[in-house]
Amino acid sequence: MDTINDRLASIGLQLPDEPLRPGGSYVPFVWSGNQLLVAGQICRVGEEMQFTGVVGDGLTVEDGQAAARLCALNTLAVAGAACGGDFSGLRLLSLSGFIRCVPEFGEQAKVMDGASDVFLQALGDNGKHVRTAVGVYALPQQAPVEISTVFELVKDNE
Repeated sequence: MDTINDRLASIGLQLPDEPLRPGGSYVPFVWSGNQLLVAGQICRVGEEMQFTGVVGDGLTVEDGQAAARLCALNTLAVAGAACGGDFSGLRLLSLSGFIRCVPEFGEQAKVMDGASDVFLQALGDNGKHVRTAVGVYALPQQAPVEISTVFELVKDNE
């Protein structure tokens, strides 16, 4: 059986052992009907930031993409916890990406491809989504990328 872990392993990635704990006064996810909203995720592994800084000033587009991939993996770990580890029927609707970058940087979409590609690989057709990618001045813990997502749980007959 082709699982999310198998699909991620085929591109050299794996889900974190457990989701990141919230860094403030909020919850990691909320269900609203059949929609799952996952709180913003940054590029931490455990308690360690893997990338810090500004894309276009010390960090390259490729660094930003790698950070975005970690954000996507952290998001999938939270979504998996919310679904009890069962990703079947989970569909990504919307991805919002925030890239800490210099004002003249214009490749936010390329940076966010790092996250989008993870979702597409992991979820197949259920990973197709709408997306926003914007440049920002600052992010928590000096992260170069943060993403926020909305999923839905699709029933077999939908």
